Amino acid sequence: MRALLISLIFVLFGLASAYAQKQIKGNVKDTKGAPVVSANVNLKDKDGNILSFTRTDDKGNFTLSFNEETKDLSIEATTIGYEKKILAVTDLAKVYDVVMKDSEINLKTVVVKNRPALSLNGDTLNYKTSDFADKQDRSIGDVLKKMPGIEVSEDGKVSYNGKGISALYIDGDNVLDDKYSIGTKSIPQGAVDKVQVIEKDQPVKMLRKNNMSEDVALNLVMKEEAKLKVMGDIRAGLGTPDRFDGNANAMLFKKKTKFINNIKGNNVGIDPGIDLTAFNPFNSGNDKPSGFLSAGAAGVPTLPQKRTLFNKAGLANLNNLYKFSDELQVKANIAYLYDQRNQQYSKFSETYLSGQTITYNELQENAINPQKFQAKLNVLDNADDHYFSNNLVTNYSLNNTASNVITNGIGANQALNQKNFEISNELSYRKKLKSENTFNFFSFVSRTSQPEVLNINPGLNEAILNNNQPFAGLNQYVKLPTWYTNNYTAFAFVNNKFTQTYRVGFNLQHQELGSELYRIQNNGNTELVSSQMTNNLAWLKSKIYTDATYEYNSGNFKASLGLPVSYNHISYEDETKSLDKNLHRVFVNPSLSLKYQTGIENYVTANYSYNNNLGGIDDVYRGTILKNYRSLFANDAPITESKSQSVGAGFNFRKAMQMFFLNLSANYTSSTVNTISSYNLSNNIQQRVVIALPNDMKSLGFSANASKYLFNLRSTVNVGASFNQSTFEQLQ
Repeated sequence: MRALLISLIFVLFGLASAYAQKQIKGNVKDTKGAPVVSANVNLKDKDGNILSFTRTDDKGNFTLSFNEETKDLSIEATTIGYEKKILAVTDLAKVYDVVMKDSEINLKTVVVKNRPALSLNGDTLNYKTSDFADKQDRSIGDVLKKMPGIEVSEDGKVSYNGKGISALYIDGDNVLDDKYSIGTKSIPQGAVDKVQVIEKDQPVKMLRKNNMSEDVALNLVMKEEAKLKVMGDIRAGLGTPDRFDGNANAMLFKKKTKFINNIKGNNVGIDPGIDLTAFNPFNSGNDKPSGFLSAGAAGVPTLPQKRTLFNKAGLANLNNLYKFSDELQVKANIAYLYDQRNQQYSKFSETYLSGQTITYNELQENAINPQKFQAKLNVLDNADDHYFSNNLVTNYSLNNTASNVITNGIGANQALNQKNFEISNELSYRKKLKSENTFNFFSFVSRTSQPEVLNINPGLNEAILNNNQPFAGLNQYVKLPTWYTNNYTAFAFVNNKFTQTYRVGFNLQHQELGSELYRIQNNGNTELVSSQMTNNLAWLKSKIYTDATYEYNSGNFKASLGLPVSYNHISYEDETKSLDKNLHRVFVNPSLSLKYQTGIENYVTANYSYNNNLGGIDDVYRGTILKNYRSLFANDAPITESKSQSVGAGFNFRKAMQMFFLNLSANYTSSTVNTISSYNLSNNIQQRVVIALPNDMKSLGFSANASKYLFNLRSTVNVGASFNQSTFEQLQ
């Protein structure tokens, strides 16, 4: 009976509750009749109080339950992307259809400040160009200067953490070789997606598997839209008095065709010839003198060039690459420079000797007209199992200088003409053999001529050059044709972490130095000043060499030991000077380099080398050459022989994510040379004679450089310090 009573109470309570609770049903759709899912639906009274709320289901249906007996109810539907909809409740039994209209959402502007970041992928460090670029940055070179760890010098040389780059690639292609400054100046920064720093860069594909390279290169990854068509710009500026500065670029960066062609000219103190600077010039071993004659003692001022250069110059610089396939390509780099310069130079110097003071008070005005033509044609076949490269290079330079000089009150006019023509061919072939072993053949051949003529009027230093008699002028002639070749074959044997390379080769250098100094008498007669002021020197320098290189690479530790051995023979003769000499030397020039990776991003290096070197033809000619209006040069010594030892160490530290870079280095070099220059000075002329006298030279250097990106200031700070000390002996 008790259980029946309790059950009856619960039933009556449930019926009472069911009777008190009310429901409103409906459906929410958009203007096209599609259900609006998950819309918020509220039931409100006349004061706006929410009595019930729910969400629509996947068909847009909703049910609102409530208990209060209230009049003036309303249904409110809201959701993102639709206007709010309100309907009045008129009948609780009615099913309400709510139609919502689409609406646009205007969000407040939000400025997102991205924190620049570097990404590291193996040996490649990636800089996002947009993270470092500003609106005022025109070229990629402007942005490179802001990237931590990267430095750009005044002449355009690019370095990474203290080390100069070996190449500047554009989407993996080396369009510009080592004259890459035109690329950093011309390529718009907006066309570059990212800059990649490639450590351990190895351009030869077949050597990448067992890579021992320590070179660093930069690769510019172009944006897709920058590859679609020719880009370029034209800039021109005019000023007073009669000033101009113009520049025109045309660039294309397609997969098969790439070019950077530039024409520029100005007379506002900018040297366009800087674009022809080779930052990693090929060392052929052809150590010939660059020139014997000069216009005088005027040097390069230490002030900024724009303040001291008065010029009118133009440069055409054409660089074009075409790829037949991923392996085969042809490239042409052609440039022509025309320049006119005006210089005014004054110098006062005193040299104090025992019981005598030598004074030079010099004024000089120069009109200089240098011209350069450079052409290089390269054919490259770079595959996984072979490598072929052939460079045909032509260089021609013409330099004309007209000078007015006054030395200690004595005036004269000078005219200097120098021509230098060189044509060369460099061939390199590599073939991969079995077991990753490789064969290499290399050949380099060049022909050079460099005639020079110096005219001076009226004649100077008659006490030395014309028996104390006044005369009309002097003509100095010098010519030095040169043949040179260097050839070798090499085999490399790879065994896991070890690589052994054995090379054998030879080089030959043949030169003929001819010079004469003529004087012109006041009656117009031309005669040889003296037989002692002529040269007819034949020079032959040959070397047979072999070297063994042993390399070890365990990942964290690298070591390289070089053991080159060479037999050197030099013969030179000048019958007019009763000169006939021969020299035979065997040299061993060992070298050792070590590298240890102290962390993922940090490493230390150490190196040692011992070198023997022999001088060139400019060390042994006996006949006097009039170098300029007040300098006579000659030699009275054997071939210069030098021995040097060098030791160095370095530490490279990097925290890429924090954008902090640090490098430290120290170097010490000690050398001994068997000859020294002796000078005989008077108030009108300087005579230099090289004599046999052993002497020592020592140099010590330290450097430290750091680069840090300041995120709050969005700028890079570079700090560097260096110390150098040299000691040498000088003949008094």
